[in-house]
Amino acid sequence: MATSLTVAVIGAGLAGLTAARELQRESHQVVVFEKSHRLGGTWAYDPRVESDLLGVDPTRDIVHGSLYHSMRTNLPRELMSFTDFKFSEKVYQDPRKFPSHDEVLKFLEDFACSFELNKLIRFNTMVTKVEVLDSGITQFVVESNIYGVHSVEVFDAVVVCNGHNSEPQLATDIPGLETWPKKQMHSHNYRVPEPFLDQIVVIIGSGPSATDLSREIATVAKEVHMSSRSPLVNNRPKLVKADNLWQHSTINYISTDGTIIFQDGVYVEADVILHCTGYVQDNILFKI
Repeated sequence: MATSLTVAVIGAGLAGLTAARELQRESHQVVVFEKSHRLGGTWAYDPRVESDLLGVDPTRDIVHGSLYHSMRTNLPRELMSFTDFKFSEKVYQDPRKFPSHDEVLKFLEDFACSFELNKLIRFNTMVTKVEVLDSGITQFVVESNIYGVHSVEVFDAVVVCNGHNSEPQLATDIPGLETWPKKQMHSHNYRVPEPFLDQIVVIIGSGPSATDLSREIATVAKEVHMSSRSPLVNNRPKLVKADNLWQHSTINYISTDGTIIFQDGVYVEADVILHCTGYVQDNILFKI
């Protein structure tokens, strides 16, 4: 018979719930640490934004979630299933093939309930430190904090499932960007388009979030200009179904008066620069 281990799982998002379910099925003793009041990780929508909209101030109050209010999946629900728990067989409030984030969260909540994972989760519990107990790496000390109460426990194993979409990666190689006097933000802190009403917005990036947000912001903004490194942009400068949405090459430089000049020769006097430039992928919220 296999040895039953005590295992700490850090994070109750998709990865954490999957790990907890499989570990429990193998008769291990599992504790899931979740700093939020609910499960779901990146699929739990949070309307709050950070005090530093670029996400570079280390003293800022960090908001883990990066979802915007209107976000839908870019994979069909048939491809977002567990082997024995099919998303395609579950419809809660949004029956579309590419459902909203609310539907995904309900699916994860249903998954956790069906396999009795909630009893394993300690909500509102922040892991502050993980440390190897001895040089043989046979046990780990896990320090956590819940409502100001400090706890120290020893586990046989630790599974880190804290995600990697909370530390923004910024465009930093644009001359003049650091001294640009107006508003900058990262898509991590985008929730709804209304703050961009009647403004001229420059979006850096051409991935899924840049595409989604440019079209949504264009419904309220005066102009939206997307800047991309893709060599295809010059073939489609005006994007379909939006008279106020343009695609450009990369930003060449930003002049001292705040004018943004693209490599295609176009220049704009923007109100906001929105970085849709992804996340730091080696993000670890604690050190071993």
